[in-house]
Amino acid sequence: MANIQRYGYGGMLDDVFGDLMKGFWVKPVAIQGDGELKMKVDVAEDDKTYTIHADIPGVKKDDIQVDVEGGQVSIRAEVKRESEKKDGEKVLHSERYYGMVSRSMSLPAEVDTQNAKAEYKDGVLSLTLPKKAAKSSRRVAVA
Repeated sequence: MANIQRYGYGGMLDDVFGDLMKGFWVKPVAIQGDGELKMKVDVAEDDKTYTIHADIPGVKKDDIQVDVEGGQVSIRAEVKRESEKKDGEKVLHSERYYGMVSRSMSLPAEVDTQNAKAEYKDGVLSLTLPKKAAKSSRRVAVA
């Protein structure tokens, strides 16, 4: 019976490709920008209000901050890492993200901040922002 021998590309190439493929199935190739915390927002309006829906999954209600000044709306949220690691356990792969995310937008009209409402349910922040009443003006006839 003939002896079977394994031939490689050469010492250095075997080392490079061997290291590249080692653990390939455990650690996926990273795509730039992947894993960043993002907030997707929908903004709608009718005659009296602006409605904003922001997807912020994994955030506690107490970790969300909404600021409204004039027609400027800012939403800030923080996803905090909770440690669940057990003794002797090591993480092989993690895709969950942690950190601060924020969005700001300018609305065409000022907001009545006294009557603004915010609700957070099932990972979606819903803002109802009434438009401030336009200042009335009147033309005065000259007598």
